[in-house]
Amino acid sequence: MRRIFIIRHGNTFASSADALRVGARTDIALVESGRAQADRLGAWFAAQAIPIRRLLSSPLLRARETAAGIMAATGHKADGVCDWLGEIDHGPDEGRPEAEVVARIGAQAIADWDERGVAPDGWIVEADARLAAWRTFFAEGGEGTDLLVTSNGAARFALLAAGLPLGALKLRTGAFGELAVGADCAVTLVCWDKRP
Repeated sequence: MRRIFIIRHGNTFASSADALRVGARTDIALVESGRAQADRLGAWFAAQAIPIRRLLSSPLLRARETAAGIMAATGHKADGVCDWLGEIDHGPDEGRPEAEVVARIGAQAIADWDERGVAPDGWIVEADARLAAWRTFFAEGGEGTDLLVTSNGAARFALLAAGLPLGALKLRTGAFGELAVGADCAVTLVCWDKRP
């Protein structure tokens, strides 16, 4: 059996700051609490003594820094970055406060995105390419554990590609989901949105 952990990067905004909707065009570093989340993730994976086959991340700095926290704790070096793990482009909503985003597209559009993966008008998500990349990744087969550090926008496509029951697709910062892939390449959901 193959295990896949899909890990969302740590915090990019301090709790005292107004969070902005940032995506592919905003490459920002982790803040102090985000680095602490990366360290907690690393400590958790190290404590599990999981035989890591690969550690891959999005090209964005926040994902690479989170992967670095896992590397430091587990001793497993990064196996590269994957463009298909990159964040989506929020189009006209990039860099805007959430209240402005909701005012532009409406609360239902946000709910549709968070619960069904339906992108709001103007967002560039390349859904077909993302779904195909996840399906190809699932079909690789093999044994062991893959750790994938990505963003919330990209992570949801794993569940969609696997045809798993939908609901809350969102991963909180510093949280992970686990999928299991059987010999027949069938994907099952073990857990979602778990923080160590």
